[in-house]
Amino acid sequence: MTKITDHIRQANGKPIFSIEVIPPLKGDSLKNLLDNIEPLMEFKPPFIDVTYHREEYIEQPQPDGTIRKIVTRKRPGTVGICSAIMHRFNVDPVPHVLCGGFSRDETEDFLIDLNYLGIDNVLVLRGDPAKPFKTFKAKENGFAYASELVEQVANMNQGVYLHEEDKPMAPSNFCVGVAAYPEKHFEAADHDIDFEYLRQKVAKGADYIVTQMFFDNARYFDFVARCRAHDIHIPIIPGLKPISTRKQLEILPRLFHLEMPDDLVQAVSACETDADARQVGIDWSIQQCRELIAAGAPVLHFYTMGKADNVQKIARELF
Repeated sequence: MTKITDHIRQANGKPIFSIEVIPPLKGDSLKNLLDNIEPLMEFKPPFIDVTYHREEYIEQPQPDGTIRKIVTRKRPGTVGICSAIMHRFNVDPVPHVLCGGFSRDETEDFLIDLNYLGIDNVLVLRGDPAKPFKTFKAKENGFAYASELVEQVANMNQGVYLHEEDKPMAPSNFCVGVAAYPEKHFEAADHDIDFEYLRQKVAKGADYIVTQMFFDNARYFDFVARCRAHDIHIPIIPGLKPISTRKQLEILPRLFHLEMPDDLVQAVSACETDADARQVGIDWSIQQCRELIAAGAPVLHFYTMGKADNVQKIARELF
């Protein structure tokens, strides 16, 4: 398969269309997910990101009055979905690899499985705290920071595996993506600290960057300019999410800690139905993408959230 950085280089300056999909809930059909991807294949995405969802904890009252914590996973199957995408659509899957919920050994096992399958791209993330907790806690013998996980992948690319440091091992060949936040990660004290975490990830081996969603292109342009001024020259892929309901004016800023431009807020607030709001989101995203293309963004990467129709309408205007 092909690395993300090679896909970008082979595009010769033309923007690439790509998407991120979410594994279905337990009990749901893989067919439904693949059927949602199918309409977007007309735009020839060379890669598709597949999220990974860590364990959650359910508190179950016991007859003796105590509380039992039960570990559950609501969205299993990232590796299987990646394999299905690779073989059905002949595109490169990009699985998310998390710090949260995994030890170093478990992470290495996961990466070895990906390597065996010929999956050469990964997006390395710290991940969210395990629900219902509010703060992130690394698993025993796990990583607290994405930069540490980047380093583990980079070591494997050099043939250095855990517990095998003195033995020659076949190196992996992963292209490593990392996340960045044009509007600052909500846990970072300020923009400078947040930027320093990104610099560490790049220094330890990141090959490209994908941003959190944003609705004001100035945020992305300023972020890219700052990266270039600090000798970060790897590709920076903008993450995009078209507004699809009126409620998202409240939900998205709260969940993803971002700001909505006043013009977008006013336009969506004036909508009488979600169908109207969806059209506003489509129109806004089309204009946003045109500006990004004109500025040389290498990829337009859409967070589909399991839906394809609005992204399809946007892509038809651009590709």
